[in-house]
Amino acid sequence: MLDSGEDVFFETNASRKLVDLIERNADELTTGYVEDIRRDPRMPSYQGFDQKEIYRRAFRVYSQLGKWVSHETTKEEVRSYWTALGRQRRREGFPFSEIVLSLCHIRRLLWAKIQAAGLLDTALDLYQAMDLQHRVLVFFDRAIYYAAVGYEEHT
Repeated sequence: MLDSGEDVFFETNASRKLVDLIERNADELTTGYVEDIRRDPRMPSYQGFDQKEIYRRAFRVYSQLGKWVSHETTKEEVRSYWTALGRQRRREGFPFSEIVLSLCHIRRLLWAKIQAAGLLDTALDLYQAMDLQHRVLVFFDRAIYYAAVGYEEHT
């Protein structure tokens, strides 16, 4: 679970609207992510991997964003999922630098979509969006850390 006191996340209208926006547009975001990966010269392992599988993996993150950043998901669930992901990516031969960059692409596109949507009309909306940004950053920080733990495990 995220740190105590953060259980009320979805009680804010702006936060819920933003998460809904991302989840509703998961296909568009994922398509943009796959295009970014294809163009990024720093991502040769991702470019050589099955693109349908790359799409499926990114779609899972976008379409389940609300679950990942809510009180529904415990720290243990995040640890378990992302540690296993790190182990899997190592077995698949992905360099760790590309795994981190992949998550950065996902996060960047997510915020670009939120900014482009123009849903932040009031100071309260902006404040609630900042709360969401904090939660998303914590989620991605944990995802990167636990992916690194899994990647470094010798299995």
